[in-house]
Amino acid sequence: MTEAILLVGGQGTRLRPLTSHIPKPLLPVAGVPFLTHQLARAAAAGVTRIVFATSYLAELFEDEFGDGSRLGLELEYVVEETALGTGGAIRNATERLRSAPGEPVLVFNGDILSGVDLAALRDGHRASGADVTLHLKRVADPRAFGLVPTDAEGRVQAFLEKPQTPEEITTDQINAGCYVFTRSVLDRIPAGRVVSVERETFPELLASGAHVRGVVDDAYWLDLGTPAAFVQGSADLVRGEVASPALPGPVGDALVLPGAHVHPSAVLSGGTVVATGAVVGEGAVVEGSVLLAGAEIAARASVHRSVVGRRARVGEGCVLDSVVIGDAARVAEGNELPPGLRIACGAHLPAHGVRTSASPVPCAAQGIAHSGVPHASSAAH
Repeated sequence: MTEAILLVGGQGTRLRPLTSHIPKPLLPVAGVPFLTHQLARAAAAGVTRIVFATSYLAELFEDEFGDGSRLGLELEYVVEETALGTGGAIRNATERLRSAPGEPVLVFNGDILSGVDLAALRDGHRASGADVTLHLKRVADPRAFGLVPTDAEGRVQAFLEKPQTPEEITTDQINAGCYVFTRSVLDRIPAGRVVSVERETFPELLASGAHVRGVVDDAYWLDLGTPAAFVQGSADLVRGEVASPALPGPVGDALVLPGAHVHPSAVLSGGTVVATGAVVGEGAVVEGSVLLAGAEIAARASVHRSVVGRRARVGEGCVLDSVVIGDAARVAEGNELPPGLRIACGAHLPAHGVRTSASPVPCAAQGIAHSGVPHASSAAH
């Protein structure tokens, strides 16, 4: 399995404002763009060439990774001019593959943090003679997911829509967003139109008698689609809850990147990341949070399970709990921000209030693309 398709076309709307100017897979997670972790794990499993299926802000992927040589990979980029769905995106990227019809191809999503053993997934696929192998995950509450029941031999029995009643929950197994396809099966996906791999491709394979195999394991798995999950995934990587060859430092309670400045009296814990150029002031407490490049946490501020964007500033004595501060935003001293609040890129939050100023700092003036009017809003998932 030397080739892979990486699906990175989504807009990451649930992570706004973090994704207003950068695709979700390129957000820094545990000190490096999230895709760096995935690319490193794929390379460790023997993958040497990856085709990116891109759409939203597509040019930024090539700007970041280039030809892939820095990671020991060969990378190619395919852009969807119009949205084609998951199956359509896979089919679009398939045109650039070089694998022979019988060879396995890895297909995976650019927003899933997973500890699945990719080499074992490939080996099991080949040994079983499957047409496609799906990584499945057991979850405590599967109501938000499509269900994928399997028989005793691991053959997939059905693909079920999100259950609406308790009676419809026939299994706790869900599609974990990582597959091994036999190359010839990818060529069967219709080209040039919208296709859902979950609702069309997989059910049609079952109906045709194809061997669709599911592999359930208890490896770490997290969809990084929400701010809470984004923060958790970064912290879990830093603390070693899930391994990555790309982690830019030893595992521990905090990761402080070169060029960051942390006052000796500040307390960092819970897998916090302090990026290059970020500043943490005297007596500040930062727990389980992500401070992006150039962020500033003033003296005696308290930041918990939050994200502070690039060149954003949190004033003295502020208290943040599960909050997202957009790039170049300013939170004046003394604010206590409730869980779920999101401060948009470039916004000003005055002392002791949650109203933005009439003249917010323009993101463009900070060298940051800006996609809308700055505002303060509560999170909506």
